[in-house]
Amino acid sequence: MHASSTLIPETEMDVHTGKPSQAQEGSARHSIWRTSILFTLVTAVIFGLAYPFAIDGLAHLIFPHQAEGSLILHNGQIIGSSLLAQSFTSDRYFHPRPSDAGNGYDATSSGGSNLAQTNAKLIARIQGDVDKLQKENPGKPVPIDLVTTSGSGLDPDITPDDAYYQAPSVAKARNIPLATIDALVKQHITPRQLGFLGEPRVNVLELNLALDKLGK
Repeated sequence: MHASSTLIPETEMDVHTGKPSQAQEGSARHSIWRTSILFTLVTAVIFGLAYPFAIDGLAHLIFPHQAEGSLILHNGQIIGSSLLAQSFTSDRYFHPRPSDAGNGYDATSSGGSNLAQTNAKLIARIQGDVDKLQKENPGKPVPIDLVTTSGSGLDPDITPDDAYYQAPSVAKARNIPLATIDALVKQHITPRQLGFLGEPRVNVLELNLALDKLGK
């Protein structure tokens, strides 16, 4: 007996249109959605949970001090971080760079003034600071970082030239020989990383803590 027609399986191509059957299209769509959802879940677990926890764990294991925020303790109390500038107004201490970060050196308001170099307000402010500093150290050029802000407004470091420029005022306020203050500055100069990365710098908070240890 010969059949006049045959049934076409749903998973095969439609012989009339040459296109996948509806069942095959539905199966393909289901496969795409399933793959997309699984991919999203897997990547979320790997990069949203596993990777951050692994990096955090390694950081605490290899660099525990840095991982905790590079906090500085004094007499058992946290007084700051070596990564953030603090305000020092007394002549007995070294001062950090000027800041435009919100209220003083507020770490929650990090940022600069965004004023252009040609801005009259910025020029007037810098010139005023230069004039004031030159009265304190006549004849000495004022280091540029002593009168300009950093991009974050929270730079904890100053240049060695900046520290040496402030040294006479600190020595006078504490009644300490200038040579002693200069030697202290030299001890706190951090050189370039690996000999070529960055610039030599002095951490202001650490230097001021060393000043207090002199006992004057």
